[in-house]
Amino acid sequence: MSDIKKIVLAYSGGLDTSVIIPWLKENYHCQVIAVCADVGQGDELAPVREKAVKSGADKVYIEDLKQEFLEEYVWPTLKAGAVYEGKYLLGTSFARPVIAKALVKIAEQEGADAICHGATGKGNDQVRFELTVKALAPHLKIVAPWRLWDIRSREDAIDYAEKHNIPVPVTKKRPYSMDRNIWHLSHEGADLENPWNEPKDDVYMVTKTPEQAPDKPTYVEITFEKGIPVAVDGVKLGAVALLEKLNDLGAANGIGIADIAENRLVGMKSRGVYENPGGAILYYAHRELEYLTLDRATMHYKEQVAVRYAELVYDGMWFSPLREALDAFVNATQATVTGLVRLKLYKGNIMSAGSKSPYSLYHEEFVTFGRDEVYNQKDAEGFINLFGLPLKIRALMQQSQKEGKGQ
Repeated sequence: MSDIKKIVLAYSGGLDTSVIIPWLKENYHCQVIAVCADVGQGDELAPVREKAVKSGADKVYIEDLKQEFLEEYVWPTLKAGAVYEGKYLLGTSFARPVIAKALVKIAEQEGADAICHGATGKGNDQVRFELTVKALAPHLKIVAPWRLWDIRSREDAIDYAEKHNIPVPVTKKRPYSMDRNIWHLSHEGADLENPWNEPKDDVYMVTKTPEQAPDKPTYVEITFEKGIPVAVDGVKLGAVALLEKLNDLGAANGIGIADIAENRLVGMKSRGVYENPGGAILYYAHRELEYLTLDRATMHYKEQVAVRYAELVYDGMWFSPLREALDAFVNATQATVTGLVRLKLYKGNIMSAGSKSPYSLYHEEFVTFGRDEVYNQKDAEGFINLFGLPLKIRALMQQSQKEGKGQ
């Protein structure tokens, strides 16, 4: 441990990282530089600097990463349509590489020897942080206290914090493990560890429950340019302002609650409850526009790519050659994903209310049930005969085999 003189800590101000600072001081006798990444935690950031100093940090950085987070991590994943196991919109997963990238930058700037994170040995985040460091700065050492210390539970961590007079936002009355950024808020632990337990209403801190939502629907129009959302209700907005607007609309209407027992990378299932109001709206709207603008073969292949893309993001492989290669494919598909989508939000539901694009492949003259002059229905007979020829030949073979056995 003596060869480590300076450590950069991924600091959130939460329970785990609050107790890590004095633990590092006690065990490594080194300088600790706390780096708090602002990825949209909101008012959670207000006391962070003071808390870090009181906990023993030698230096504190607060890095505003919100725009970079959305434009360079969230939007590419949205364009890919990547959703992990059908429900999880990857809120924590793609926040980790942007945070770790900032840690590496500051570690090199400060001449630090190691990077420290507060992820547990049972979770996915340890992989995401460390793979990013390996990809960007393989010379830096990794310190992961949850794999080293004697603390074995959140209750133990709370006791350690109380013993060292460290104020933390978690109590034994509300022992949920939470992760928040501008894209989502996650909840794990406590009564949620039993998948039979329905989440209590007081779990939700962003989104109203559908029962609490208004009895009147809300309509919203979202404009996309090449797969990227650029305007809400006709008003052009930057990435941060746009998502904040949709978060407010979605939360008010009970949108974006996801409850999933997901497969962690480390081999176990974990139950998470996620609040993703703006994200749920954007994924739905983006998909609606793709229905209009992508041809059948491209859309179906892109669905396969989306599954793999989601796995890569979930597994912490953001800075991998495959993810970068898949981005090239996705960006090619998004060249025509430009247009306007109108949605109806009502008590936790998102419903289509119209979409249009200058690149729409929908042609009313061809699909109408009325009289048309462009489609010869007799052509269908030859198509069906050729398309079904393998089935016919197989059936003839089976019939021949059956008759032969009967002789």
